[in-house]
Amino acid sequence: MRQETPPVPALELISVSHTYGARKALDGVSFTIQPGRFAVLLGLNGAGKTTLFSLVSHLFATRGGQIRIFGYDIGRKPGDALRRLGIVFQARTLDLDLTVRQNLSYHAALHGIGPRETRRRIGALLESIDMSDRLNDKARNLSGGQMRRVEIIRALLHRPSLLLLDEATVGLDVKSRATILADIRKLVEEEGISVLWATHLIDEVSDADQVIILDKGKLMADGGVEDVVAATGARTISDAFAHLIGSPPPPPPEEQP
Repeated sequence: MRQETPPVPALELISVSHTYGARKALDGVSFTIQPGRFAVLLGLNGAGKTTLFSLVSHLFATRGGQIRIFGYDIGRKPGDALRRLGIVFQARTLDLDLTVRQNLSYHAALHGIGPRETRRRIGALLESIDMSDRLNDKARNLSGGQMRRVEIIRALLHRPSLLLLDEATVGLDVKSRATILADIRKLVEEEGISVLWATHLIDEVSDADQVIILDKGKLMADGGVEDVVAATGARTISDAFAHLIGSPPPPPPEEQP
């Protein structure tokens, strides 16, 4: 019987390390995300999540280990790798003096998308998140949640196969957090896109997710939620996270004083 070839991983890290002077930000991190998977990169501030994203997006050169995006080594074939990648960083990056249309059109032009196709993609994506009426508004007039959703739309314009989001819901209200998470999970379910969602908030983890736990640059766990919980002898993913990092996870924003 002919055996099927396993799919090429959406993202593969092999013994990735990174230092800032004498401080080791990542220490031999290895994990794999399969196509069409929602994976949560879970860790407190300082765990190494942003450094990892900077390496995957090629903002930092990979000095130790290998990173592959759909089989393309980010160091050897960055063009092929990055064409398949969309990314939303924690810091807001919209130009506040440009309209939503202008912010999105500029990004599309950088990816070589023609004007007619740009208009079509922007229209369809904004309609999918019920923001068509904000097309000509300046970015500074949007709420925090709306700005973040426009940044996600911008990251999707060139139709990446892998989407990275670094603390995408920081500073947002409960409703906006839930809306953005639902939008991204819908993309995974309907479009088959792969997602790496970095967060320090345990309530953003769903039972069906792959969870990758980082602490002080070290990989502490990688697997399905049930597997990680069972491996630590915990009752919940929150308890497992607390056990692995040696301290209780922070409460969701609505519970903070």
